[in-house]
Amino acid sequence: MNRNTILAVLALGATLAVAAGARAAPQDVLGPDDARHLLARTGFGPTAAEVSALAPLTRAAAVEQLLAGTHKTARLPPPTSMLALDPLRFPGPNATLEERRAFNQRNNREGLELRAWWIQEMLTTPSPLTERMTLFWHNHFVSSQQKVRFARLMHGQNVVLREHALGSFAALLHAAAKDPAMLVYLDVAQNRRGEPNENFAREAMELFTLGEGRYAQQDVKEAARAFTGWSVDRETGRFVFRRGMHDAGEKSVLGRSGRFDGDAVLDVLLAQEATADHIVSKLWKEFVSPDPDAAQVRRIAAEFRRSDYAIKVALRELLTADAFYAGENRGVLVKSPVELVVGALRQLDLAPSDGLPFAIVASGMGQNLFSPPNVKGWPGGESWINANTLLARKQYLERLSRADAGMGPAMRRTAEMDDGSGAQAIAAVFDDDRERRTRTGRTIERGMRDAAFDANAWVAAQSASEGDRARAVRSLLLPLPPQSPGPDEAPPAILVRTTLLDPAFQLK
Repeated sequence: MNRNTILAVLALGATLAVAAGARAAPQDVLGPDDARHLLARTGFGPTAAEVSALAPLTRAAAVEQLLAGTHKTARLPPPTSMLALDPLRFPGPNATLEERRAFNQRNNREGLELRAWWIQEMLTTPSPLTERMTLFWHNHFVSSQQKVRFARLMHGQNVVLREHALGSFAALLHAAAKDPAMLVYLDVAQNRRGEPNENFAREAMELFTLGEGRYAQQDVKEAARAFTGWSVDRETGRFVFRRGMHDAGEKSVLGRSGRFDGDAVLDVLLAQEATADHIVSKLWKEFVSPDPDAAQVRRIAAEFRRSDYAIKVALRELLTADAFYAGENRGVLVKSPVELVVGALRQLDLAPSDGLPFAIVASGMGQNLFSPPNVKGWPGGESWINANTLLARKQYLERLSRADAGMGPAMRRTAEMDDGSGAQAIAAVFDDDRERRTRTGRTIERGMRDAAFDANAWVAAQSASEGDRARAVRSLLLPLPPQSPGPDEAPPAILVRTTLLDPAFQLK
């Protein structure tokens, strides 16, 4: 299926949503339909129990409950390798080939452990919104293990992002800027007086705060001087300020002058109205629609600034707005690979014991956790869909719903793509290509067997009335009426499979 066909599916989704627009009118209580919509946008696929719990609440009460249930730490303990205290050292110039190989293998093994851990956290968390926001900030304050190398630093950044995910954006900006993974990824650790590196200063303005076209090159040059001296202690893996490398002279950034250090420059950026506008626009694209409403963005951004950048204030305004529930904004967002993979498992009440197979599957579909493609992150939207990834998505869903199915060729092919994926990490551990393919295939098959699905029991649990089960299944799994619903009296396994494979399941 080509790109134009996928876009046509998205357009059809919007058309169907408009036809159903009457159901999005404000009401005293959410009801099942709006509750499902809220949960689908703020989590990884709503379950029947979650929908039932929110349906009797008003918009405001439901959103408040979701926000109140967020937390600052992961539920699951991290892999023990993430807690190591040994120095962060690369092989020296005299290291042997075997020593370099061992270094790479260790980092890649630990990276696989980290990916598996985060998938499990997404699957088991009592607050899917916490993990969705952590993932959102991971794609905003981008770092990649491919450059950072040490999985331990990537885990540290993940901890920072979760701690501030729904707190203060101002605090998050300062914490993310000093995060060791960020310092390595954007070359801040190489930034010193007389030789300022502009990478971080530029991205701090363009990507993290102001947005494109709202600063000048001279602002970047001056700001880069302020960040000189920020570095990483290789013994501890922590942020360190090296005063002797800092340029303490006067700088001029965005019309303000002073002997700014890095924190002072970040405060200058936070003082700009454009920063709140930029962040709210990104949140709108994440939760509401691909095309932000300029007037609504300005209104919410004003509240965001007045609250001193309280992230919950911005989310509360977005998730209770009429635009969020409007018919024309239903089914217009494409699920990311992680949302698709994790969401299907959650909605089918499957609880695999190992997250690694599903991290590899998501990676093969184009979203490798801890390794976004570049500093701008994953572009998202319809870019998630192409002929290869759509086929892999459908084969994953078919395999998940059929206990006797094998892994399809497209799913296997994308899982083995040499693109920095989890499968490539396996390749770094096993030099032989045949061994890599074998291990990757076995890992995914093990995960699928571990997530064995009982369609009869699951469908029966969706509704007490046998005649209402098809409607209940489709209403839970799909954001829009199905394109190819099939007969209501189909056996449970066929009903679930056809619903999962319907184009509307790719949307949210």
